[in-house]
Amino acid sequence: MVSFSTEMWYTFRLKYTNSGNYPVSLRRIVFYAPDLERAFTYYTNNFYLKAKEIALLYRYRWQVELFFKWIKQHLRVKSFWGESENAVRIQIHVAIITYCLVAIIEHDLKLDRPVVEVMRILGNSLLVKDPIQELLTPMARPVMITIANCIWTSNWISIF
Repeated sequence: MVSFSTEMWYTFRLKYTNSGNYPVSLRRIVFYAPDLERAFTYYTNNFYLKAKEIALLYRYRWQVELFFKWIKQHLRVKSFWGESENAVRIQIHVAIITYCLVAIIEHDLKLDRPVVEVMRILGNSLLVKDPIQELLTPMARPVMITIANCIWTSNWISIF
C-alpha cells in the first residue's frame, strides 16, 4: 500500500484565454508518496473532503482506469453498444464470462497458448464446423527432403 506523508493544498482560480476567469474556485492538492518517491498533483473543486481522501479517490479511480484498459486489451471490448449503466454492465459481464470460458478451454485442452490467442482463433473461426481441438492444435510442419535440386515436402513440391 502506498502511504502518503506530505500533503499541501491551496485555492486558486483558472483564467480563460478568451473570456476572463473560470467561474469556480479550484483546489490544488499535492501529495508526496515516499514509497514511490514521487509527488502527485490533483485538481478538484471539492473543498469538503480532506486532501488525503481526495488522493485516495484518485487512486481508486486509477484502478478503474486500469481495469478498463485490461478489458480493452484482453476482452476485445473497444466500444460499448449501449449508454445506460445496465447495458455497460451486461457487456462487461458477457466479456468476462467469455474470457473465463476460453481460459477453461485452454486449461482443459492443455494448449499452452495465451488466452488472447485462443480467443482470436475461436473468433476467426465462428462459422467453421471443425472440432475445437482441431482448430486449436498447431499444424505439424511438413518434412522437407532435397533430392537433385527438388524440395519434396509432405504437402507440395518445389523445383528450382
